[in-house]
Amino acid sequence: MIGTVDEVVVDCADPGLLARFWAGVLGGEPQARDDDWHYIYPPGWTQLSFQRVPEGKVVKNRLHLDVLVDDIETATRQAEALGATRLGPVHSDGPGTFQVLQDPEGNEWCVVKPNPRS
Repeated sequence: MIGTVDEVVVDCADPGLLARFWAGVLGGEPQARDDDWHYIYPPGWTQLSFQRVPEGKVVKNRLHLDVLVDDIETATRQAEALGATRLGPVHSDGPGTFQVLQDPEGNEWCVVKPNPRS
């Protein structure tokens, strides 16, 4: 082992906007180190930070968050009310069900509900 995760950092254009959005999704209070660096401490998880970068997002994420929920449709509607965008239909497979979403800056993420284990 080399180490442990200190924080997850998202490059973005508007750190304050994303900190508020993700606080609405995961909990925690948005905080700012300065105009270019905002963060939250979601309960039970590591720090999630947002840093301003000059370039915009142009391709699909190589890394995304899966957010565990009790009800896919309810969680999707709540996320949309916070500013998320639904991408395509709900997907179901052997491990469970998920809905792909985008945050207000177009970063993909999913709400997921695993199938019960037998």
